[in-house]
Amino acid sequence: MHGATRAAIGPRHLRTDRWWLAPALTAGGLLAFVLYSTWRAFANADYYAAPYVSPFYSPCLAENCVPMKGGPNWEILGSWWGLSPALLILIFPLGFRLTCYYYRKAYYRGFWASPPACAVAEPHKKYTGETRFPLIVQNIHRYFFYAALPVAGILTYDTVLAFRDEHYAFGHMGLGSLVFLVNIVLIWAYTLSCHSCRHIVGGRLKHFSRHPVRYRLWGWVGRLNARHMQLAWASLISVAAADFYVYLVASGAFEDPRFF
Repeated sequence: MHGATRAAIGPRHLRTDRWWLAPALTAGGLLAFVLYSTWRAFANADYYAAPYVSPFYSPCLAENCVPMKGGPNWEILGSWWGLSPALLILIFPLGFRLTCYYYRKAYYRGFWASPPACAVAEPHKKYTGETRFPLIVQNIHRYFFYAALPVAGILTYDTVLAFRDEHYAFGHMGLGSLVFLVNIVLIWAYTLSCHSCRHIVGGRLKHFSRHPVRYRLWGWVGRLNARHMQLAWASLISVAAADFYVYLVASGAFEDPRFF
C-alpha cells in the first residue's frame, strides 16, 4: 500500500461506503453463536426431553449422559469422563466449520481484519496466509469433512427418533419433529455443499464423459456450493434453534405441541 513503487496516497483506502458493516455483522453473529454454544456445552443439563435430544449432545460418548431410550447412548469412554459429554462431540462439527472455506473468510474479515473488506488494507505488517502455524492447520479441513459425515448421519437418526411420542411410540409428530427435520436438511445441505465434497466427488477427473455418474454428482454439489455461504448461516442458526428448543422443553419452560 505504501511502498516506494506505489503512488503516494495518504489514506489507507478510498472507500466511502459502510464497508465495516458486513464484517461487524459477521463478527457479531459468530460471537453470539460461540457464547451460546459455550454456555450450552458446559451446562450439562436440559439436553434431552423424550423423544428429542440436543444436537450438541449427540452422540453421547460417556456414562454421565441422561439415559435416552433408543437414542445415541454410546458409553465408549466409561465413567472417568466427568465433564459435559457435549465437549467430546462438538470438536468435530466445530472443527469442520472453523476450517470451512466460507468461515475462514468470515472470521478472517470479522476478527483478524485480514483484510476487513475489499480494497481496504489489513493492519498487519506482514502477510503469511495459511503457510504458518496456526493457520496452516486449516489444511486438515478435508479430514474434518470425513468426521462431519457420520455426525450428520447420527443427527439424521435422531431426527427419525423425533417422530415418536414421550412414550417412545412411533407414528407421532410434534413441533419439535419439524424443528429437527428442518435442521437436518440444512445440516446435510451445508455439509454436501462443502468445497472438499465437491473436489472428492469430481476432482482429479480428466474426462467427465468417462465418469457420467460422478459428473452428475459433481454438478449437484456445485449447485449447492454456489449457496455455501447461505447454507452455512442457515445451518448454524438451525442447529442452535434445535438445541434451544430441546432446552425449553427439557427445562419445562415450553410444552411440545403435538400434531398427532
